[in-house]
Amino acid sequence: MARPYATEMEHLDETFEWAKNVEIDALRAAVRVAATLPLQAIGSGGSLTAAHALVYLHQHLAGRLATVSTPLEAVSEQLGGLSHWLISAGGRNVDIVAAAKTLLLYEPKQLTAMCGRLDSPLSDLCHSHPYSDLLVFPPPAGKDGFLATNSLLGFVALLTRAYALEFGDGDLWDHCASEVSSLLQSSASSAFSWRSETDGLWPRSTTLVVHGPTTKVGAIDLESKFTEAALGNLQIADYRNFAHGRHHWLAKRGEASAILAFISDDDRELAHRTLALIPDGIPIATISLSGRPAAAMLSSLVAALRITEWAGIARGIDPGRPGVPDFGRKLYNLPLPRPRPKTMPVALSPREEAAIRRKAGKPAASMHRDELIRWKKAAIAFRSQLVGKDFSAICFDYDGTLVDTRHRFHRPIERVKDEIVRLIESGGRVAIATGRGASVGRDLRDTLPKQYWNDILVGYYNGADIALLAEPTAPDGTAACCPELAPLAAALRTHPELGEWAKQTDRPFQITLETEGAVPEGRLWDLAYQVIIAAGASGVKVTRSSHSVDIVAAAVSKLNVVQRLQQEVGGGSVLAIGDRGRWPGNDHELLDSVDSLSVDETSVDPARCWNFASGGQRGVEATLEYLQLLVMRNGRLRFEEGAFV
Repeated sequence: MARPYATEMEHLDETFEWAKNVEIDALRAAVRVAATLPLQAIGSGGSLTAAHALVYLHQHLAGRLATVSTPLEAVSEQLGGLSHWLISAGGRNVDIVAAAKTLLLYEPKQLTAMCGRLDSPLSDLCHSHPYSDLLVFPPPAGKDGFLATNSLLGFVALLTRAYALEFGDGDLWDHCASEVSSLLQSSASSAFSWRSETDGLWPRSTTLVVHGPTTKVGAIDLESKFTEAALGNLQIADYRNFAHGRHHWLAKRGEASAILAFISDDDRELAHRTLALIPDGIPIATISLSGRPAAAMLSSLVAALRITEWAGIARGIDPGRPGVPDFGRKLYNLPLPRPRPKTMPVALSPREEAAIRRKAGKPAASMHRDELIRWKKAAIAFRSQLVGKDFSAICFDYDGTLVDTRHRFHRPIERVKDEIVRLIESGGRVAIATGRGASVGRDLRDTLPKQYWNDILVGYYNGADIALLAEPTAPDGTAACCPELAPLAAALRTHPELGEWAKQTDRPFQITLETEGAVPEGRLWDLAYQVIIAAGASGVKVTRSSHSVDIVAAAVSKLNVVQRLQQEVGGGSVLAIGDRGRWPGNDHELLDSVDSLSVDETSVDPARCWNFASGGQRGVEATLEYLQLLVMRNGRLRFEEGAFV
């Protein structure tokens, strides 16, 4: 049986203390990535309130567009180019799981699941698609009762803390925590004043909640709780939308209606002017929330949780256990409608469909017959020549290919190590071409047994310095920029915006710019190119990855690593595997051949650089999938017959 709502409320202070202190490094990292993209926040029931809070934070602190969707909307919209966040306390409801399954297959730029349980179908899905961000925060109060309470406050507080620490000034989170903590104390004067203020609302059957932008989350949650617990009829509108017709409800049904107004410092004057025009005889209760906008947003949620309790007491309903009818349980467990099968003008296997979608940049089902036939022929031609070829060696990119870009300073996982060892023991040669320097060599030596170090070639700084892994002094990171790059390095260092949020590292044949903070990679690219043009620099090449822009001397290329490898294996074919095959990605040159596979972005050339991983996989998992299809025959590596079909 669900717990009484009053019992849930007793744990709010404990939950908020937990949210103030629990470790959130992974959440902050996910927020930094999200802040470079528009965002879709997905939730249902109480989690829909958390989705609204996330949208508010994303727009007001990160300064990026965001939208709220239910799982049904998310499945039907299938929007591209977004950061998708799924929020679910339990991670078990059929809707959120169905939305996750659909979105994961489209390999979005970012998919984050915020969940309260590690042992849930939503968590299991994310584990099977490791490119997703799984953030598990089990609230200390345990599972909520009928209504979302402690998990909701905990999740919204965690999100507010992460955004405030990432994008607010130094004391924003401390300010939010102070304001909310004072409201949660049992002796809080605000709680007593709010309760007496709202007592006059409950004899009326309809409550109109008016709010401003900063307090919308509280209004949203009240509407959810009043409806789910059948506490009464409740309508919500912001102050100006209330003026556009919604006020007419009071003209016709004023005798049965009352007004609850959330008032923050940002809309205080507008609120008072609005309420002054309400006809006499209509009860008005005001909930005044002081502090900065993020604090008022979080405080409005606390107010909504408290008001729900008082309304329940007044109307003789325990919101924590209102009773669920049989038809309600059946409704809850109905599955989302399956997407209507789209008629393909040409038959495709699931792997072909995924490969063509990545290559063409649009779903195969949206193409006309001739276009799809053209892409299918290109896919078959590429696959046929790749599967029918013998390879003497493999050249890998590193970040995004052998290690996840989110954990790029971690060592390769055990399964990657095992596959590299298998290749070498089978007689294959291995090379790694990376934009980074000595850190890659150290991580590989910490990962791979010493007996294999002489069998692995490493091209540091995008192929500027090539050495065996066994050479601990490589690469040379001490020398200054070459004359070709030195003037440009000086010009980049003096650029005011780059100096503010970009880290610059100068090497003999490479300049690396990395963002420090949530700056879209396109912005870093634009500024770097502007400086290059203004400086009149010629004979340089510029590439970018998910985290940096590399500017290298003209002779520097990851292809240098491939050529060196070919010399060492007597001219045999070398298979190249990387993740950023689309120009100006830092693997474009490496993958611009017929003997290449991408594990993420592909080039637009239909004759090369395809991604044939299973739908819904990318990065390290795609690399492992490719390697597991490779076998050694007659001293050469070869893909198994039927691979990628």
